[in-house]
Amino acid sequence: MSRPAHHHLLLLAAALLLSPPCAADPDDERCLSSLHRSLSDPSGGLRNWTTSSFAAPCVGFISNLQGVTCNNGRVYKLALPGLSLAGALPPELSNCTNLQSLDLSANALSGPIPAALSALLNLAVLNLSANALSGAIPRDLAACAYLNVIDLHANRLSGPIPDELGLLVRLSTFDVSDNRLSGPIPALLANRTTGAAAGAARFNASSFAGNKDLYGYPLPPMRPRGLSVLAIVGIGLGSGLLSLVLSFSAVCLWLRATDRTATMPGDDAKISHLMPDY
Repeated sequence: MSRPAHHHLLLLAAALLLSPPCAADPDDERCLSSLHRSLSDPSGGLRNWTTSSFAAPCVGFISNLQGVTCNNGRVYKLALPGLSLAGALPPELSNCTNLQSLDLSANALSGPIPAALSALLNLAVLNLSANALSGAIPRDLAACAYLNVIDLHANRLSGPIPDELGLLVRLSTFDVSDNRLSGPIPALLANRTTGAAAGAARFNASSFAGNKDLYGYPLPPMRPRGLSVLAIVGIGLGSGLLSLVLSFSAVCLWLRATDRTATMPGDDAKISHLMPDY
């Protein structure tokens, strides 16, 4: 490398080091402070998440906050897996508008997935697996067009899988196994419609397993609902009672008919009645 070029590189590096840090973004501050207020932290994994640190969560590409990664002064990755965190996800997470990866897996989070996460238009990875989240999967997540990973397995989510999620063309990983979901698997999540593998499974059965009321390819089709054990027992008892009533009625009719025949006078009685007495 020539001496002038080397000199220019040194000047550029010095300028970057000496340049003042980017001003903290108030949206990131609201995002992180709201998340901290919503969570309990029994293991102390967030001990350095303090009020003063939220005022400047990022200094260029550096953050001193546990699990926070910065890019040019903005929070772009939040990874807090396996910290035993409990509580609910606040809608204010949507204020981290530059967020590209959100991983809160393997904690004890509960409550619904906020529909407000749809405002994270740069989000590419959403991993909320192995928690206790409940309620429906927000259909508004389809607004996050850059999503290529949605991992929600091992929660308590219920209701149908939104059809709109099948429109996420970048989606390469999708896992909602071991929840309480129901209804048909959306066709656009079940089958590839373009490319060399058109018609093949887009996501295999393991992505949907563990939801007893979920059906459709790549899972088996909907099974006809059979009678419950109580219904079968009830039908059996009802049939037995009806047979008993019918049998009892038949016996009563037979006894009544027999009694009537026994009390009716015969032909000998008629003849002896007509003959005079001597």
